[in-house]
Amino acid sequence: MNLKETDLPGIGKKFLIQARSGDKLSIMIHNDGRRELSHFDVHDPDDSVSMVTLDDDEARYVSAIIGGATYKPTAMENIEVALGDLIIEWYKLDSNYKAIGKTIGELKIRQRSGATIITVIEKNHKKHISPGADLMLTSEALVVVLGERLHQQQIRQILLSGK
Repeated sequence: MNLKETDLPGIGKKFLIQARSGDKLSIMIHNDGRRELSHFDVHDPDDSVSMVTLDDDEARYVSAIIGGATYKPTAMENIEVALGDLIIEWYKLDSNYKAIGKTIGELKIRQRSGATIITVIEKNHKKHISPGADLMLTSEALVVVLGERLHQQQIRQILLSGK
């Protein structure tokens, strides 16, 4: 996901989001609290397909729904379980993850992110509980990670970039 943030003096702030799916979403937050959400055509990223305007209360309610505060699906590829400040999160290593083919030790995950990989479940369902530094990450594996939110952001970047 790519995110671009733009200040709009006298109006508010605009966020432009390019999702991994290729979808493009614009969220404009007006100084009066209104939010305008625009979805763009995948084949013509300048052509707005739809637009929704929400007041402040509606926007906060929708954000809670999207954020999983009111319902969390059981079959998610990224699942968070809050344990105080700690979060357990699952990362499915799709083909765009550059960490595929590298070992946990090569990536220096714990040293660089502060997070701990607690389990790796390979595509063939083989489980590696408390894996060592020599475990190579494979395509379609689920990597289960324990850490604080900042740690999770850092490990996600390491897994995506392979660096």
